[in-house]
Amino acid sequence: MPPSKGYAALNATSPLAPYGFTRREPGATEIVVEILYCGVCHSDLHMARNEWGQSIYPLVPGHEIVGRVTALGSAVKKFKLGETAAIGVIIDSCRHCAPCNRGEEHFCDEGATLTYAAKDRVDGSITMGGYSNNYVVDERFAHTVPANLSPAAVAPLLCAGITTYSPLRHWNVGPGKKVGIIGLGGLGHMGLKFAHSFGAHAVQLTTSLKKKEDALKLGADEVILSTDPAAMKAHAGTFDFILDTASAPHALEPYLALLKQDGTLTMVGLPEKPPTVAPFALIGKRLSVAGSMIGGMEETQQMLDYCGHHNITSEVEVIPIQKINEAFERMLKQDVKYRFVIDMSSLK
Repeated sequence: MPPSKGYAALNATSPLAPYGFTRREPGATEIVVEILYCGVCHSDLHMARNEWGQSIYPLVPGHEIVGRVTALGSAVKKFKLGETAAIGVIIDSCRHCAPCNRGEEHFCDEGATLTYAAKDRVDGSITMGGYSNNYVVDERFAHTVPANLSPAAVAPLLCAGITTYSPLRHWNVGPGKKVGIIGLGGLGHMGLKFAHSFGAHAVQLTTSLKKKEDALKLGADEVILSTDPAAMKAHAGTFDFILDTASAPHALEPYLALLKQDGTLTMVGLPEKPPTVAPFALIGKRLSVAGSMIGGMEETQQMLDYCGHHNITSEVEVIPIQKINEAFERMLKQDVKYRFVIDMSSLK
């Protein structure tokens, strides 16, 4: 492998800066991907700053990767040279536990291998992410990309897309269902697009009516100001399902009051402070608070194929890698509609 280059955090307080490293040679079932675009996830910022206490430095973030296949292992069947490939949040698993055998590698009993800041199962090295010029991955953990979709706008589907698609599918969101989406950011705008596409009555729940026009354009049938008690009361007990994508700390009880009996609120956002829920907010209508995390390899490919068929992509702002630290700060201010994507040609 030629030397790799990217942008890395050297510690929890340093800005991302140019960094050189080496990737291992591809194995028989592995491909080498020249990275064209990489999405900027809020998780990248959390990890770069060690806000979850699990970061390993030097740390090259990035797990929303779209690129071109430049080399193939001898046993690769899924890809040909020059084809477009996509890589998401995980790049390996044990491959033999019950979840892996079900195609739910992200729930691997032994723990899935993350795209960056994790111990590689092959050689024990630390994985380096997509804010870089290339990647080596087993073909099982790479995905084909519909040719009709913009590669830059596809990149966030590998995290924001599958993170919202999977729970909406799991809880059978579709025609006849009233579905709320909390938050209109990188995750929320994809959840809104999918809920609308699946035929549900999609409702955007927001703390700012400044987002109303955008929400309606993205597929919302209604927009509710969640800080307006009267508006919330008017919709009490009418929702089948709520997808909570908010990353800022917030109370759950006002949203639980919106659910019908046996309704579910599923959390996919990751607030810094864990929420608390009073049991009385749940027991009166047998409500559930659940969680969901990305999706398995089969479901991720299904999501990409669905997006290709229905022409669904993320709303993105493409930036050069040199602006990544500025992008992090803007992301904290919610100053992006709705996902930054790095044009990795800027690394050259």
